[in-house]
Parts: sequence; C-alpha cells; structure tokens
Amino acid sequence: EVQLSESGGGSVQAGGSLRLSCTASRFTFEDGSAMGWYRQLPGFGCELVSTISGDGRSYYGDPVKGRFTISLDNAKTTAYLQMNNLTPEDTGTYYCATPLNVARVWVSPTLSNCDHWGQGTQVTVSS
Repeated sequence: EVQLSESGGGSVQAGGSLRLSCTASRFTFEDGSAMGWYRQLPGFGCELVSTISGDGRSYYGDPVKGRFTISLDNAKTTAYLQMNNLTPEDTGTYYCATPLNVARVWVSPTLSNCDHWGQGTQVTVSS
C-alpha cells in the first residue's frame, strides 16, 4: 500500500508563497501514473490541482496555472508544489495523490471529496 507524507502547509498573506512536499513510500512510477495534488476548498468539491509523471510531464488546473509549479526530486519519491502569488481563494486542505491513470483524472478533475488521499495539509491565505 502506498504511503504518502505531506508537509509544508501554513498561513500566509495574499501574494505570499508556500511549498508543499509529499514523500511517497511503496510507490513506483509506471506507465500512466503520476504524483500530484488535490485540494478541498471550503464549500467545494475535491479539485485536482497538478500532476507530474515520472518523465517530468506536468499538468495544472486552470485556477493555478502560472502560479504553481510541481516538481520531483531525483529519486522520484518526493513531489513538491511551489505555490506563488497565493490568494484567499487558494485556502483549503491540500492532499498529495498518486493517481494510477493521469489522463483519466484530468478528464474528471473534481471529486466529491478528498478522503481517499489521506489527511492533507492546511493552507490558509489571508487578505
């Protein structure tokens, strides 16, 4: 079973930055799989934020394009989400994820909840 360990959440003012980290244990990149992040915003469903495949291909949801950057360490066990120019609308709980089919999750980037992906890390952006 894949184990995910997230860190890096916190509170910042609008315009600030945070970097989230996710270390995956017992996870190996295979064809179509990826590491990534979902987020649960207050009053909304679970939204796919970004994914990165083992070959480095990355994708972003429209709300974060140009502000967030996802990357992998050389060992391909830790994914980072650099979040810049944060706004109060980015406030929510961020969940690391290891989707097995990255193409499929982008076809349906919103889930009813993020419960499948563990405890998450809180990001709070104040105005």
